[in-house]
Amino acid sequence: MREKFQFLPEASRNTTLWAVVVTGSPLPLLIGYLALVNLWAFALMGFDKRRAKRKGARRIRERTLFLSALLGGGAGACLGMWCFRHKTRHWYFVVGMPLILLAEAALGWWIYSRYA
Repeated sequence: MREKFQFLPEASRNTTLWAVVVTGSPLPLLIGYLALVNLWAFALMGFDKRRAKRKGARRIRERTLFLSALLGGGAGACLGMWCFRHKTRHWYFVVGMPLILLAEAALGWWIYSRYA
């Protein structure tokens, strides 16, 4: 008897996305999540940079920027930080964001090497 949530690495051409998520590999769901959270972190950096140019505008908290990076958006936060030249004078951003990205990459490599 087949289990309900069985890992099937390859899906046929006629398989719907829902069937892949429920019965197949969790990789598409993980890739989608990481793409969204990195896009969100990148957009937050750009939005905060635009608000920083306005006098008296409400800003995004620094802990929110770090939280978006810690939730998997390290690459988007680093890219946004350097593309928009935002928060590059703060040592804790210059050091912290690449360290978060490095830790996420190491975790991804560890998971891949252990379960692949």
